[in-house]
Amino acid sequence: MGSLDLPNTSSVKGGSETFLRSVFESILKTYLRKNPTAKTIWELVQSVDNEKICYDHFTFRTLKVDGYGIDSLSSFFMDYGYKIGGGLDFPKKKLRVLWFSPPDAQVPNDGHGLANGPLPRLVIAEVLVDELSLESQGIVRKYLKPQGGKQAILSSTLGSLIWEKPTWADFTQLAKESEFAAWTLIHGYTMNHLAFAVHRFKHRFSDIKCVKQYLEEKGFKLNSDGGILKVSQDGLLLQVSSISERLAVEFADGVTEIIPASYIEFTQRLVLPQFKDMPVDEIKEYHRREAFELDSANHVMESTRFATQF
Repeated sequence: MGSLDLPNTSSVKGGSETFLRSVFESILKTYLRKNPTAKTIWELVQSVDNEKICYDHFTFRTLKVDGYGIDSLSSFFMDYGYKIGGGLDFPKKKLRVLWFSPPDAQVPNDGHGLANGPLPRLVIAEVLVDELSLESQGIVRKYLKPQGGKQAILSSTLGSLIWEKPTWADFTQLAKESEFAAWTLIHGYTMNHLAFAVHRFKHRFSDIKCVKQYLEEKGFKLNSDGGILKVSQDGLLLQVSSISERLAVEFADGVTEIIPASYIEFTQRLVLPQFKDMPVDEIKEYHRREAFELDSANHVMESTRFATQF
């Protein structure tokens, strides 16, 4: 994943940029350790044409109750200069999402990865627990004790739950109403998925259609909800995601079951119309389509859909 020896690294709001990048490195290592298929794709992308990777965004899920919601994670990153870029609401899923733009950082022309590449956007979702049934609220509150959310960033880097692991019975009961809440209860602050910035690739994968074809030829299962290639209404935001890893998890009551874990995404942001005639080597991130699309995001989130209805 590259060395973090950055002699020319700048400082960002809140402290050392090197430390911020180290936190991201730890989050990434934990995600790859827990998700073998995502790791395989991550390695394959870099093996083809010796591609240098950059990240579009890192995504997390939280439970909005007693200090465990979006703020529990975002507060750390906002201390380092991240700013709210926008939000999306999913009433049917009882879900709220905020995305955060990264601080300005000195990035060399050939910067890549987390060592010296562009910092990723952050996407953090929260289940609106108070809008769930009383039974589901009771299950969540049974495990999430007040103030535990203060350790969110540590939990994300370690890949360990802050709360006690739930029982299979509680997990399945919660999943009947909210698969999103059940997923978060068992996986906690472990990164839900990362997204590559396809528009920063230099070789064949600089076209997301080539990415899609390659993954299909290699036999990876892709999320077809809303179509495998998800395109925003303006045609400038293109996304492809895998189906989440299915892993065996042992629950607190000794039951071991196969459940969805994390997945991986590819995002391509096309150049905005007013900049379409700019020389390619002058195009920056702010010349491209920003933000996220409600419908596409709704479809991408289905990557963790449970195969079994409990």
